[in-house]
Order: sequence, then structure tokens, then C-alpha cells
Amino acid sequence: MKVFKGALIGCGFFSQNHQEAWRRILNAEIVAASDLSLERAQAAAPRAYTSAKELLQAEVLDFVDIATRSPTHMELVSLAAEKGLAIICQKPMAPDWETARRMVEVCEKNRVRAMIHDNWRWQSWYRAAAGMIAQGDIGTPLGYGFRCRVKEGTGPEPYPRQAYFRQLPRFMIDEVLVHHIDTARFLFGDIASIYAEGARRNPHVRAEDHVILTLRHVGGAMGSIEGSSFLSHLDSARTLDEATFEGESGSLMVNGQGEIWSGEQKLWRDFGKGYRGDSVFSTQSHFIDCLETGRPFETGFRDYLEHTFAAVEAAYMSLESHCSVEIAKVLGAAP
Repeated sequence: MKVFKGALIGCGFFSQNHQEAWRRILNAEIVAASDLSLERAQAAAPRAYTSAKELLQAEVLDFVDIATRSPTHMELVSLAAEKGLAIICQKPMAPDWETARRMVEVCEKNRVRAMIHDNWRWQSWYRAAAGMIAQGDIGTPLGYGFRCRVKEGTGPEPYPRQAYFRQLPRFMIDEVLVHHIDTARFLFGDIASIYAEGARRNPHVRAEDHVILTLRHVGGAMGSIEGSSFLSHLDSARTLDEATFEGESGSLMVNGQGEIWSGEQKLWRDFGKGYRGDSVFSTQSHFIDCLETGRPFETGFRDYLEHTFAAVEAAYMSLESHCSVEIAKVLGAAP
């Protein structure tokens, strides 16, 4: 069995979930890590660096896991691509459309495989719901709704674990609801258009912290996604959201415990371990499996750019114009 040797770039708050998952993937090994804090890098891997460039010059690797903030992604992706390494890169993909497009181009120019780590579609309850929808349990899909509550966004010092959220120029859509946009695309196919309304409720954050999206899919389904950071979710909840999926002959509801219900009948319950339905483990396992087998990534760079990230860009265009925006308009705007 080939064991893929990897390096972790970025060892901050969410990176802890990456590290836990990598330790459980038998055919992958994180042999080195870099972080501005040498101590954090040392805790993550046998060999530690404070410079990603130095790490990539010194180590012999198969892949890199980029778990840093989006403004750093272009430089780090370029360094890894020039070394011929496969890449898994955390969302948000990039701070803007042009940067995301250049990230795709540099990977394609160097013929490296690259995937966005957007773990929401890999939550076990959404994978189970996808199977039920695919086998016709609700008939032809008609509509859906996601409601997401991030409970640390109140008061004068919101998001104490990720305080940089306060100064982001784009927040609720870019950091949170992108997950639901991507999951909706996974469940119901490509998105044709999106309409967004939003507000900034907490004066101690720079960007939008309450958003409602309306989406229309190419296949005909329509749905809504609502997210806020000022209402607390149930303390006992395993998820940050709840969802309803409706079709011509039935409906499914995913509750805050990660259970799937149809009316008063419970159809499925997650008993797994790991972060939110073991979604990080599943995402990273998919990445390694695709490297091993040659199968395409579900969230490969170009696919993610032209569908999920394009929908995010369309949502911000809609926030400004208060009009529905076609995804084709975003793609047509690209040089």
C-alpha cells in the first residue's frame, strides 16, 4: 500500500480537525508542517517550519494541505504547483474572483491535481440524504431550505476563537453559507441564478452577518439558505444548521442532531465520530482516494470555481444590486 506523504501548511484553529483526520487515514502521513508559530507546527508534524517556502524546498512530498486564510492561498498554491505537488486547499477559495481564476490556471499550467476542502457536502447526514433523494424517496425534487445559526457572533468581542472574522470584508456568505451553496449543488445540481439580501446586525463586525439567499437550479429545483450569527443554536445540537428537502411525493428533514426524518418517522441517525458527521475525515479520505485511483475530485479547482465560487460571487453581486444574478454572468465576466 502506497502511503502518500503530505505537509500541512497552517496549524491554527480549524487545522486541528485536519490533523485529527489525517492521523486516522492509513495511506496518508503528514511528515512536516509550517505555521507562523513554530510551537504549533511542532505539535502537528515530526518536522516543523515557520516558512512554507522553506518546507517545500526541504521536503520530498506527494501533496500539501493548505489550511490558511484565503489571502495566502494564491502564493501557497503557486509554490506547491511549481513543485508538482497535489493540493487540497481550505475554503474560502480566494478573496476575489480574479485570484481564484489565477489559482486554477497555475495548477493547470503545472498539471497538478487540486481540490478545495469544503467539507459540508461530506457531512454524513447530507450524504445519506443524497442517497435517499437519488433513489426517489421524495420524487422529483422541488424545493429546499437550509437554516444556519452561528452562535458566537454577538457582543463587543464576537468570534473569540476566530477573532479575524470581525475584520473580514466578506463574511457570512464567503465563510459560512458557501458550505450550503456547495451542498445544495451536490444535492440538486448546478445553480442557474441566485438572489441575496443581507445586513450587518453586530456593529463590531465589518461585513454581513445575516443573509437570506434564494437559489434556482438548472434542473428546476429552487431553494433558500438563511444564515445569521446573532441567534444561538441549541447547545445540544451536533450541527450548525437544519434542512428540509421537498419533492413531488415526499419530504426529508435534517434536524440539529444530524437525524433524517420523514414526517414523524426517523429514517436515519449518525453514530459516527469526528467533526460534524466525520466530514473532515471523509473529505480528506476522498482526496487521497482520488490520488490513488485517478478518479476526479468532487470539488476540483476548476469545477469549484465555475460552480460554487461563481455562485458566491453572484451572491455578492446580488447584495449590491438587490437583483437576481445569473451564474453565467459571473462566468462571462471572466477574461
